[in-house]
Amino acid sequence: MTKRILIIGGGSGIGRALASELTTRGDDVLIGARDTARTAVDFPDLHVVHADLGDEASIAALAEAGSFDAVVSLAAAHANGPVGELDRQAVEGAFGAKVVGPILLAKHLAPVMRPGGVFVLFSGVAAWKPAPGLAVMATTNGAVSFLVEALAVELAPLRAVAVSPGIIDSGAWDGMGDDAKRQMFEETAGANPVGRVGSPADVVSAVLLAIDNTFVTGTTLHVDGGGRLG
Repeated sequence: MTKRILIIGGGSGIGRALASELTTRGDDVLIGARDTARTAVDFPDLHVVHADLGDEASIAALAEAGSFDAVVSLAAAHANGPVGELDRQAVEGAFGAKVVGPILLAKHLAPVMRPGGVFVLFSGVAAWKPAPGLAVMATTNGAVSFLVEALAVELAPLRAVAVSPGIIDSGAWDGMGDDAKRQMFEETAGANPVGRVGSPADVVSAVLLAIDNTFVTGTTLHVDGGGRLG
């Protein structure tokens, strides 16, 4: 059965892979983005709608786009660095993208979700394996996992699921340069129980599970190769 799915923050490598997979299997995919003109160039065959998680009015307006089977938020804003050097505005932006924005998505879109519908939010391995300079990332990702538990209870029978990727070769690390990226991936693979880094396909399959399996709610799907244990 065809599902109607809204993806917030689809411009990432994982987001593009997810949109492609959902479209290939015949789902009706909408992409929510702050810059709709730019995003429309990346997704010429999909319906692009304005969505700014920092603007509640734009989130409320998404309900006018109709009903959804799933809302997937990959939105993120980084505030990395030593705690003593953190900028308050950047910290608030990180929480806005990962925590406050998704709460507002649930507030405004829960009423238009179809039976069995699900909110899929992105956490991350840093919550379980914090490192110096990543205090905000660890905290926001951890908050996402607690948030889906709370939403699963409050919005029931609608569902809420978190997906927590580890190190994924999604293009996000390309700015390091080939040599640095290769070294980092080799070190990560050596520490991961599965012996490799992840691919966008690994994460997409977890999102599909969250969307399709209506008996899964209030939990975090770890797609990290066991990296949080290494």
